[in-house]
Amino acid sequence: MSAEDDTGAASGTNGDQDTTHTARLLGVPLDLGANRRGVDMGPSAIRYADISAELDTAGVGCVDDGDLEVPRLETSSPASNADDSGAASNAKYLDEIGEVTATLADAVATTIDDGATPLVLGGDHAVAMGSMFGAGRHADDGIGVIWFDAHGDYNTPATSPSGNVHGMPLAAAHGRGSFADLDWADTDAVSEENTVLVGIRRLDEEERAALRESEATVFTMREIDERGITAVVEDALEIATDGVDGIHVSLDLDWLDPTVVPGVGTPVRGGVDYREAHAALELVAERDREADILRSMDVVEVNPILDRDNQTAEVAAELAASAFGKRIL
Repeated sequence: MSAEDDTGAASGTNGDQDTTHTARLLGVPLDLGANRRGVDMGPSAIRYADISAELDTAGVGCVDDGDLEVPRLETSSPASNADDSGAASNAKYLDEIGEVTATLADAVATTIDDGATPLVLGGDHAVAMGSMFGAGRHADDGIGVIWFDAHGDYNTPATSPSGNVHGMPLAAAHGRGSFADLDWADTDAVSEENTVLVGIRRLDEEERAALRESEATVFTMREIDERGITAVVEDALEIATDGVDGIHVSLDLDWLDPTVVPGVGTPVRGGVDYREAHAALELVAERDREADILRSMDVVEVNPILDRDNQTAEVAAELAASAFGKRIL
């Protein structure tokens, strides 16, 4: 693990890598937003994959703040009281997830104020609400978002077929539907114009319509097939960084093909391969070296129960290191 100098910059052990970040790990063992048990063990699995060593190899200081306390499924009620009109009643555990979102947002904002970069370890993708809201709290010009995922996560409580909140965080950040009435959900800091979804290959019907109507940019897997990962991610970075204070990168491991990452709860065939994923995150790091654009990141949906030999967690740790600057040469 690397130490910090007096300015807060990382002083990693690998002198060949840039030392522009100190990563602060924030574990959020949340599984209330998903439909399969086990994703709450994701932070532990990623730590077991030695993410701190991966970051150290990238020349990045690593401070582990441990896990946030989150409500457990066994003591929570799936019924939501967040909206007395009943509009949010289809969002399971919404009150409990709202509490986690508020707590995580505080931790992320504090981390940024301290001069470090929050690296949030999920847990299901509902944790991204807290990551984004915290990252945008003191951003005068807002933040951009790059969403690496197989899914759009653009449902609202009214449109979700399942009621699982891990399919709603982007819609929440944009104040869609009943999320506009929840103080902890909607945030002006995350604009649709600076939101880019990359590698999407499965959308619900109403979710598809909402994304078409929105000002968010969606690059599907077909565009990656036709144009290549480099061209697509370079375009995504241009859009996400335009006129903002920095970007939040959200990496759902089901973005990759399930042959590469078996330990995810909602696998979709036809995802990016191992090398494409690294190339994408390396491009994020390259832009960050040029313009200091990486404000925060989350790595989510690692489910050890479904995994083989911790393979998915290892890929998660490696990809996070690539985003923070690890490179071949």
